[in-house]
Amino acid sequence: MRRQGTQIATALLALVASLFCAAASAETVGVDASHLRAELIAPATLVRGQSAQAGLHFTLEQGWHVYWQNAGDAGEPPRIDWKLPADVTAGPLEFPAPTRLPLGPLMDFGYEREVVFPFPLQVAANAATGAAALSAHIAWLVCREVCLPGHADLALSETIVPAGTTTAQGQTGGLTAQESALLSAADASLPTPAPASVHAAFALTTTGFRLAILTGHRESSAVFFPAQNGTIENAAQQSISHTSEGVVLTLKRDTTLTTAPTALSGLVELPGGRNYLLTALPGAVPSAEPESSAPIGQLARQAALAFVGGMILNLMPCVFPVLFLKGLSLVSSASEERAHIRRHGLVYTLGILVSFWILVALLLALRAAGATLGWGFQFQSPIFVGLMAMLLFFLGLSLAGQFEIGLSLTSAGGSLAQRQGFAGSFFTGILAVVVATPCTAPLMGAAIGFALAQSAFASFVVFTALGLGLAAPYLLLTAQPAWTRLLPRPGAWMDVLKQATAVPLFGFVIWLAWIMAQTRGATGVAILLASLLLLAIAGWVLGRWPARRIPSLVAMLILLAAIGFCAYGVNTLAAPVTAGATAQATESGWQPWSQSAVDQARAAGHPVFVDFTASWCLSCQVNERVALRTAEVRAAFAHKHVVLLKADWTTHDDAITQALASLGRSGVPTYVLYSGAADAPPTILPEVLTPGIVLNFLQALR
Repeated sequence: MRRQGTQIATALLALVASLFCAAASAETVGVDASHLRAELIAPATLVRGQSAQAGLHFTLEQGWHVYWQNAGDAGEPPRIDWKLPADVTAGPLEFPAPTRLPLGPLMDFGYEREVVFPFPLQVAANAATGAAALSAHIAWLVCREVCLPGHADLALSETIVPAGTTTAQGQTGGLTAQESALLSAADASLPTPAPASVHAAFALTTTGFRLAILTGHRESSAVFFPAQNGTIENAAQQSISHTSEGVVLTLKRDTTLTTAPTALSGLVELPGGRNYLLTALPGAVPSAEPESSAPIGQLARQAALAFVGGMILNLMPCVFPVLFLKGLSLVSSASEERAHIRRHGLVYTLGILVSFWILVALLLALRAAGATLGWGFQFQSPIFVGLMAMLLFFLGLSLAGQFEIGLSLTSAGGSLAQRQGFAGSFFTGILAVVVATPCTAPLMGAAIGFALAQSAFASFVVFTALGLGLAAPYLLLTAQPAWTRLLPRPGAWMDVLKQATAVPLFGFVIWLAWIMAQTRGATGVAILLASLLLLAIAGWVLGRWPARRIPSLVAMLILLAAIGFCAYGVNTLAAPVTAGATAQATESGWQPWSQSAVDQARAAGHPVFVDFTASWCLSCQVNERVALRTAEVRAAFAHKHVVLLKADWTTHDDAITQALASLGRSGVPTYVLYSGAADAPPTILPEVLTPGIVLNFLQALR
């Protein structure tokens, strides 16, 4: 009995000791705090005498931000204090290029959603091998309308191995694919010292400074972030003037500045993801070139391209569901007066033109405000994707026969019914433009890119030509009475055709749900499906009790609830998907795009192929399956040692938008082939690809 008691006591002591040791050796690499998660990213294995890349990773709630090294008008950057073994040192945090974050009359410089601050871990050549404990005290300030300080104590359990040791984790030292991608993306976004070919100078003005950044060619945009506060007024608009050698920024002097500075130091962001650290000295600043519209001949050529591209747009898969609707309406009205049919064609055309005019006005206004947007930008918003899916689903339910849209209004008289018919043609034109924007037809890309880089007048001319091209087939058909006689006579078969028209609409909804999965994951899709269920209930109410006031009111309330739930849910409850597209691209042989990746590959003598794409771009998906993923094209890429980069524009990305603008494009698909020569201009491939087209361009490579 005494021996058994001794054994039990020994076992308990061993258990307590093991639990104590486990608790003592447990590492805390991440912590969930108010409105953010902070974690350390580092390889589990460190090599003696070598440096390893690590990072401080923040994942923030929607609308909250942390700060750059110069926080702007308020705030402070994150800090990290280490307790390290004697043979391990940690370098300072490095700060990626920030964004401007307006907050009332103030302007902050910082990061939203997600950011990684890289830093190196250096191990001495004579460091002792084995386990090493690294602990860090992290402090930050996270802000929205209010600011909340936060701090955490994090720890890393590392293993130091001799140089040349092969570990089970390989070169990554135990980093996951997602962690490696995060560190690579952070490294790519770090600003670099301005190359020798970039010159900067500033001149004093009565209100501030004129800062010239001369890169050797015309720059479409630039943003300057001062290295220190108190030099410029952070919240003031930075006006841009273009020159043939770069760009000139007009900066307003800070109200606290009393003496002229001897230099302007800071970070400048240029198109294509170029982020340079520079110091501008006083000097001559070139005069800006006068802004002028394109020559009449060039404008006419681009308008003609836009018109033809608009006509071809009718054949793209994005617009096909709307063509079903217009074909059905034309058959329904075949027996009506020809003048009445022509008026429907004109109203449909007016709906298209008004939509294009609103779209170009919005793009120009946002461009003037400093935003970088392009063709199809609205599909980067999960709210828009969700509401668009709901609209098409509800319309499909009506066409399938669940209920009749507008049935409760038919008792208001024949004149109102006729007016409603023209309203239907007008809003069908609007719908055609909305569903057309994910696609870029052949000849459209260059025309739209040209339009958005010119004056407002030129932009409206090109977009008007594009709208007329989109409306032209239906407008011509309604303008020729003889052609409408070829259409079949109305009859009972039209109910079957009407119900069949719902099929492509439901297919379009499935595609939109897939887009939602790419940007908001399974949670976003579940929210969208629940919203569609509410729409189906509303449609059942309208069909079960047609043209009745109380059921119509109930259906309207359900509709509003569905819209509100979808808009709130996909924007707030569903977290953005950030790493999925990158991981998928890497697995299939493609690497995530960055301007530095292009420059590095070309500097090494490799040709580069860049696929500017988006999940919501049907043309992009077709081109990938038909051309880019075929065995012969992949073999040709490998034979020519082409570096494959994918620029995923599914969600808004300023660097990709600016890169498209520098290529004279404003939307996707865009395909660019760089030769191995670093100074050779890029080649832009057509918007519609076949294996033969890609192979012909690859054969021209050295």
